[in-house]
Amino acid sequence: MPRYEFRCRACGDTFEVNRPMAQAAQPAPCPQGHADTVKLLSTVAVTGRGGAGGAARPPAPAGGGCCGGACGC
Repeated sequence: MPRYEFRCRACGDTFEVNRPMAQAAQPAPCPQGHADTVKLLSTVAVTGRGGAGGAARPPAPAGGGCCGGACGC
């Protein structure tokens, strides 16, 4: 279930709410009971399966060969 981050305008508290995507736009009261909250823009970190130490992966071979697109197979 997605997690959404909100900030209370009354007390400044930042909190998270787990809810279905269909309810993402609904308001969420802060844990202190205040209703004046705003949903924060969240970023998503996408990582690949890199080697040890985060070394860059070599580029995939391009074109060439029979099934590189040149022969129409």
